[in-house]
Amino acid sequence: MSKQNPAIAVIAHDAKKQTMVDFVTRHREYLKTQRLVATSTTGGLVKTQSKLPVDVMLSGPLGGDLQIGAMIATGEVKAVIFLRDPLTAHPHEPDINALMKVCDIHNVPLATNLATAEVLIEALSEGILTPKVV
Repeated sequence: MSKQNPAIAVIAHDAKKQTMVDFVTRHREYLKTQRLVATSTTGGLVKTQSKLPVDVMLSGPLGGDLQIGAMIATGEVKAVIFLRDPLTAHPHEPDINALMKVCDIHNVPLATNLATAEVLIEALSEGILTPKVV
């Protein structure tokens, strides 16, 4: 396990990337106190547009979802915000399912749409939710 503080992972399908950037920017004051990790394209956009530091993994289709899943399994991620596009087929769907499964196995909060992302960030920022990590 990493000695760093556990991160909040931010991932977004193509149709949701701008929504993610807007979300992170809206919650910038809280998120600047947190370690962020993201898949490649999402992380690049968040870094550039919000000016927040982001640890960038590979793109989702190239294994970034799995990299973040491994971080969840080792206690390096405390929450995941994954803005999914349910109306588009994704060739790396097994990786997406694996990421969601590892969140369930390790009891890591997972928000998959904007409404649950808002609730999750509010709970984290107010200290209502303090996820336990291994």
